[in-house]
Amino acid sequence: MKAKPRARLNSESLDVAAYMLELGKAARDAARELARAGTDAKNRALRAMAAEIRSRAAKLQEANRADVAHAKKEGRDGAFVDRLTLTPANIEQMAEGLEAIAALEDPVGRITGLATRPTGIEVGRMRVPLGVIGIIYESRPNVTADAAGLCLKAGNASILRGGSEALNSNQAIAACVRAGLKAAGLPETAVQVVATADRAAVGQLITMNQYVDIIVPRGGKELIARLMRESKIPMIKHLDGVCHLYVDDRADPEMAVRIADNAKTQRYGTCNTMETLLVAEGIAAKVLPLIGSIFRNKNVEMRGDEATRKHIKDAKPATEKDYFTEWLAPVVSIRVVKGLDEAIAHITRYGSQHTDAIVTGDPARAERFLREVDSSSVIVNASTRFADGYEYGLGAEIGISTDKLHARGPVGLEGLTTQKYVVLGHGEIRN
Repeated sequence: MKAKPRARLNSESLDVAAYMLELGKAARDAARELARAGTDAKNRALRAMAAEIRSRAAKLQEANRADVAHAKKEGRDGAFVDRLTLTPANIEQMAEGLEAIAALEDPVGRITGLATRPTGIEVGRMRVPLGVIGIIYESRPNVTADAAGLCLKAGNASILRGGSEALNSNQAIAACVRAGLKAAGLPETAVQVVATADRAAVGQLITMNQYVDIIVPRGGKELIARLMRESKIPMIKHLDGVCHLYVDDRADPEMAVRIADNAKTQRYGTCNTMETLLVAEGIAAKVLPLIGSIFRNKNVEMRGDEATRKHIKDAKPATEKDYFTEWLAPVVSIRVVKGLDEAIAHITRYGSQHTDAIVTGDPARAERFLREVDSSSVIVNASTRFADGYEYGLGAEIGISTDKLHARGPVGLEGLTTQKYVVLGHGEIRN
């Protein structure tokens, strides 16, 4: 089917500032309604959204084909096009993700830590929505459904600004979201997808602190760096995904090879893909030739230090810059290290505090790695590709945070709420 022209608001006639302020005001009003909404209403909306996505799957793919065609015409690389493409499988995954969110416990209104003080008052903490969340993301249209669902279940209104490259796809998904909200009797403005590709919309969104409580950026390093400079609103973010896998000399070689393969090649363009492989010198001769053969057969370019290239002859010499690089492509950096101490030192210097993993049969070394590697996800004997909200049982994720405040790691429902103190009295007065 021939791709249709890309739909957008006319940026020449659009007053972007006024348009964004209108979205902000509507979101703030909707947030007040959502704060009162019960769990049943939110779940009905989520299930209705999932049903709409399934029933409109052909329309979603048609809209997505226009975006993909435009991306290819613009000369975008394969990894970019892969992130942009909607297949029947990931359309179904969007629907299943919304249903999974509906099945999760609603954190809003939950009171924890209730304790009676000597005065007789009871003091606890209640989970409450953040309010209005602005989400800025690139290329992956499935984020539209994931973000809408998570924000809704956590009682937040959201303003979603996807990349211009996915404009048609995002608007098609937005129509499903609006229909689901309407079916459940919730305000359609609870989720608003920015309908202009004008970059000024981002600049306006990140300064509307009278309407927006939190910004969640999901995108490349350039986008995140810009928002860090310009945003007047707190953010939940990560800058890079320079993820490591360390193969300890007490690892099972077969397990190590299998995990290294999956961590790098299961998908190249994701932030939890392994970008640097570290191998202890005591096991390098056993595992590096096997790993090298697998990568070679899958057309993964290997860049290694001198010790690596003794075992993988066709590996290119690695530069120090390579070890800082998030490839998001079939390229991997490899280094042979003396052992656990050197591996941790390497991760500390070159890593981005996203996701790092160890393969080892030594419980003491595994515990050291868990305690000493300061990343948002630290993994023992499994692929870095598991660092994901869906895999962690969050239903879906709005992003992965490498910050230490307010949330860290995959951000699901609880990360999209905050807490306030509540006091239950029985007529007590303070002396």
